[in-house]
Amino acid sequence: MTDAKAQIEETVKANDVVLYMKGTKSMPQCGFSSRVAGVLNYMGVDFTDVNVLADDAIRQGIKDYSDWPTIPQLYVKGEFVGGCDIITEMTLSGELDQLFAENGVSFDKDAAEKIREANG
Repeated sequence: MTDAKAQIEETVKANDVVLYMKGTKSMPQCGFSSRVAGVLNYMGVDFTDVNVLADDAIRQGIKDYSDWPTIPQLYVKGEFVGGCDIITEMTLSGELDQLFAENGVSFDKDAAEKIREANG
């Protein structure tokens, strides 16, 4: 196992919610990463952010790990959930709320509703 893969596996298994993104949750470096981090921040989800721009091995490694070609990538309880489009769709349909609830991840249900109302 490569160092990058081992590091990724350790991170996704040790944290309930992990977002591999360009930049950080407080300073995203691309629009897609900003959108997903913004949703998680707004919903009050406690998540670990991993800046793929800081490490080329992690940037490529996460794509290989998930077999998914783009960043950002969201993991919940060690499972790959999806990228920006999937997370956006899941947020608007309520599936993301359900996923968090089923996995014991705390989030602000009122904030999730406000996102749906604003985008309905």
